[in-house]
Amino acid sequence: MSTPGPPPEAERLPQRQVALIDLLDRLLSGGVVLTGDVVLSIADIDLVRISLRALIVSISEQNPSPWTRTNPPQGGVHDN
Repeated sequence: MSTPGPPPEAERLPQRQVALIDLLDRLLSGGVVLTGDVVLSIADIDLVRISLRALIVSISEQNPSPWTRTNPPQGGVHDN
């Protein structure tokens, strides 16, 4: 079995710095899917499993919010 060598220069991603706000703008405009799993185990016995599946995308007219707008609560028990 052979291990793959490093990619040729043409396939490497350019090493350049990107501002965090530019990165967030690109991610939110196109959307990003985050997935991950964390398993805590002791002596090969799984005790806790946490699975994360999240879609992060900006809200726009083409991509409306999945939640309906709710009215703020009117008054309360402590209002006089």
